[in-house]
Amino acid sequence: MFRKNLMWLVIGLVVAALLAGCKKQLSPYEPAPTQAPSSQIYYTQFSLFQEKNTYRTTNYRKGILIPINTEVTLQAMRGDEADLRLVDGGQILTIENVPKHTLDDMQTAFNKIVGPSKVDMKAFSQTERDAIMAGRVVKGMSRKAVLAAIGYPPKHETPSLEANDWVYWSNRFNRFVVHFKNDKVESVVE
Repeated sequence: MFRKNLMWLVIGLVVAALLAGCKKQLSPYEPAPTQAPSSQIYYTQFSLFQEKNTYRTTNYRKGILIPINTEVTLQAMRGDEADLRLVDGGQILTIENVPKHTLDDMQTAFNKIVGPSKVDMKAFSQTERDAIMAGRVVKGMSRKAVLAAIGYPPKHETPSLEANDWVYWSNRFNRFVVHFKNDKVESVVE
């Protein structure tokens, strides 16, 4: 009897030690938060619009313009959101990834929106630079210039950047199409 109780006691202690040593495993529904040094400077890779301090990766074209090459720092990344601080002024901007539209995870979306270096504006014509800084598309722009001006179209509407038509959303209810011919904007259809 003593041996049997001793055996159960030892088994219980081993199980307790194993359980105590286990770290909590996060489920896919509870992603690990990401913290980055707030001193790392990033630059917006296109001119984007924010509403109520939020930019949704659905890429609506309304709200307050944040121009390309705006300096930001990453404050936190969690789930489908990232908090950035605009270096000039200190405003917090929340990036809200909408995976059903972007088909991207948060890290991929983040890497499209900001980068470690400025976009070289000398690569664009003066007309393209003016449109990029205004966050709009004009006839004759290159594909690269359109990306710099208004960012990526939602992938669920435009699965390939090689397509001649890129579908964007002006807002939740209205879309517009940027039509390319010979890799230059031929028209913008609202």
